[in-house]
Amino acid sequence: MEGNQSAMVTNLCRVLRQAAVNNQSTLLLLRTFTSWSFAIQNAKSPQRAITLYTQMQRQAIPFDSFAILFTLKSCTHLGNLPIICHLHAHILKLGFNIHVYVATSLMNAYVGSSFEYACKVFDEMPVRSNVTWNTMITCFSRSGDVERAREMFDEMPERDLASWSAMIAGYMNNGHWKEGVRLFREMVMSEQLMPDQVTIGPILAGCSEMGSTGLVLGKSVHGFAVKNKWELNVELGTCLVDMYAKCGFLNFASLVFDMMKDRNVVTWTALICGAAKHGFGTEALEIFRIMRQGGVVPNEFTFTGVLSACVQVGLVDEGRGYFKMIKECGLRPTIQHYGCMVDLFGKAGLLGEAYEVINTMPRQPNVVIWGSFLSSCKLHKQFEMAERVIERVMNMVRPENDGGVYSLISDLYVLEDKWEDAERVRQLMLHHNVRKARGSSFIRNNTM
Repeated sequence: MEGNQSAMVTNLCRVLRQAAVNNQSTLLLLRTFTSWSFAIQNAKSPQRAITLYTQMQRQAIPFDSFAILFTLKSCTHLGNLPIICHLHAHILKLGFNIHVYVATSLMNAYVGSSFEYACKVFDEMPVRSNVTWNTMITCFSRSGDVERAREMFDEMPERDLASWSAMIAGYMNNGHWKEGVRLFREMVMSEQLMPDQVTIGPILAGCSEMGSTGLVLGKSVHGFAVKNKWELNVELGTCLVDMYAKCGFLNFASLVFDMMKDRNVVTWTALICGAAKHGFGTEALEIFRIMRQGGVVPNEFTFTGVLSACVQVGLVDEGRGYFKMIKECGLRPTIQHYGCMVDLFGKAGLLGEAYEVINTMPRQPNVVIWGSFLSSCKLHKQFEMAERVIERVMNMVRPENDGGVYSLISDLYVLEDKWEDAERVRQLMLHHNVRKARGSSFIRNNTM
């Protein structure tokens, strides 16, 4: 009897030792998974993440879904199609393509380099999550295919708030404001979904493009945020400042701006650009001065607003200084900055300097810049300067979009009594069925 008990104890000890060994192996394997995945997740660059992934493959270290997910996320920023295709093949070999999160990340990685491949991955997915559907809605919207995005939205078996937000943003960002507002109302009224700031942002951005109707809607959204006691954080506050400023209600924009506890360069830029757009150039430059005193570093859009303000007020020397400041802030002047300088010099009658700015641009000037230069030539009756560039501009203009430039060139010929050349341009307009866009104006109603 004692012998049997001794044998049982011996066997039990052997089992416990084996279990301990197995447990250590399991812990070691888990530690291996975790350490490599953590290293890939925290890689300083996409190239480093791919190098780590390759080392796992060469050393025959088993992969888990996290290592693959983090690598795919890095490849999304890299945008290298051959590498993504290689990862796709490896995922298929490992059998991870049936994992919905891995497949969604793979699809998202393809979006930046081959939207066609992304669609194929989507079609081949056996199971799709809401994130998968929402990604495709966003991708079709960004490509301008709003109708296909709406088809995806309607095909979804179940929609969440992010789905509605993605589709509303798709409408608003592509200029389909009525459809976007209609869908927003349907979400609130029919689906009883409470919008969040992600949903509200595109709505407010579109309000400035919708005239008086957009202003009413924007005020309603603002009231909704106040009623629900939303925090006036940087994101919401900036959207409201931008909406009111673009609509010309600078008092409301300033009020919201002053109520914000935190502001970033986008908030300041929205107020500066709004003031410059509506003729308050001096005020825009004062806001910029206060911004600089607060230590906020301007961006490219800030300088566009500042230079536009200089054009409004006619501050040539100040404009030169701000243009030099762009490079001092570590930025490269954009075509919008050069356009502002051409407009500034041209309206001041400094057509020689305006022409020099055009010639020193690092990129080819567009029709807008040439149109600004020719308008200044017409304003100051400097046909000799205009004659230098007319033929060059005529080779650039597109009949379907640049009807105003044709009319401007014809008027310049008339000012110089070159009636035959003016008639030639007019006949060219008739031959190409060129139509000049009609002017429009916005009348503010005092009751609003």
